[in-house]
Amino acid sequence: MAKITLDNLAHSYLPNPTGEADYALKELNHDWVDGEAYALLGASGCGKSTLLNIISGLLHPSQGRILFNDRDVTNEPTAARNIAQVFQFPVVYDTMSVRDNLAFPLRNRGASASYVAERVQAIARMIGMESELNRKARGLTADAKQKISLGRGMVREDVNALLFDEPLTVIDPHMKWELRTQLKALHHEFGHTMIYVTHDQTEALTFADKVVVMHDGRVVQMGTPQELFERPEHTFVGYFIGSPGMNVLEATVKGDHAVIDGIELPLGGRYEALSGRVQLGVRPEFTRLTGGEDGLAVRVKRVEDVGRHKVVRTDFFGTEINVIMPEGAEISPDMTRVSFAPEGTNIYADDWRVTPSGPANGGAA
Repeated sequence: MAKITLDNLAHSYLPNPTGEADYALKELNHDWVDGEAYALLGASGCGKSTLLNIISGLLHPSQGRILFNDRDVTNEPTAARNIAQVFQFPVVYDTMSVRDNLAFPLRNRGASASYVAERVQAIARMIGMESELNRKARGLTADAKQKISLGRGMVREDVNALLFDEPLTVIDPHMKWELRTQLKALHHEFGHTMIYVTHDQTEALTFADKVVVMHDGRVVQMGTPQELFERPEHTFVGYFIGSPGMNVLEATVKGDHAVIDGIELPLGGRYEALSGRVQLGVRPEFTRLTGGEDGLAVRVKRVEDVGRHKVVRTDFFGTEINVIMPEGAEISPDMTRVSFAPEGTNIYADDWRVTPSGPANGGAA
């Protein structure tokens, strides 16, 4: 296992980058704690795979260093870094049996035959392929081949890190759940440092100790699932995490109140004068649909019953505001106002969360 340090790291695919916009990976300075499981989460093209390939040694960064346990490995090849990497699409030896595919990394390092047999059997059980160990890989389905690829990545117990680049893309939904569960079990048993790239928030939130959210080539927040949900540090985090994502509205902030369309809305803290583009962000779970005169006037567009709760889609002058209500809640025609729970409301300036300067009206911030 290894602590992984990203020191002043950045990368451009252009030979002579002239500015930040030319970098697929903006400057990063982060420590990845030894033995933790991380998920790199973001939309396609945000830099997740670029970062993973730099960590594994498949790509050399334009600037900065990679350190494993404080040892500089920036110029070392992949083999010298002692990592295992599983890619999005299957990488298997078609002419070999499933057994030999799984055994290959161990035999390649001179492991004893008894250990190889024991470890291959354990991994085959984990990926549900014990009955197919003697079959050639050539005739197997794409998802079966990906399970082999995944198993080969997990077969070694002595690696510094396990890196997964969207490894469950071609796996059927039920098996995805099973394999994620097995990956977590593997992590708990052996304590490998794991980095798992995905664009699927469910995969990220159920797999990782810490989720690293990337947007436009930079890390915008690293935290636990609870931290990402309760305090999104960037509007993209609020939008990307959650279903539906965070409601974001243009606002003016005056002390412990936000003003939207002339309506004052209480905040959970007090703010100094803000510059740039100011927005209010609040998750649907902290948004209320009511009657009366308080709050913002909206038009209810539709109600989606998803079983555990209802999602109410409303329109506020062209901006959608989503509300989550309990399954049994009644929604009457006079419920045309939305309000926000102050404790669940965040303020953003130029997309970054602003920390309150003090409590609101003498209360807790």
